[in-house]
Amino acid sequence: MTMWPASKARLALAALLRIGWRIKRQSGFHRTLERDGWADVVFAFHDKEEIGPRMLSRLSRHTGLQPQDL
Repeated sequence: MTMWPASKARLALAALLRIGWRIKRQSGFHRTLERDGWADVVFAFHDKEEIGPRMLSRLSRHTGLQPQDL
């Protein structure tokens, strides 16, 4: 069982920005995020879209996002 709750994409993006990620560029809803010491990550979700626990878990592996950050 995963410890990740489902979350709206806008809240997940806000959490990423709080932990140090920056929007490098944006084309529509595809946002490329950057952070020193990490590879760039593409965040391709509409703001009102629900992101499930499995996708949040995958996103955390590439960004360092933790459940308590949401």
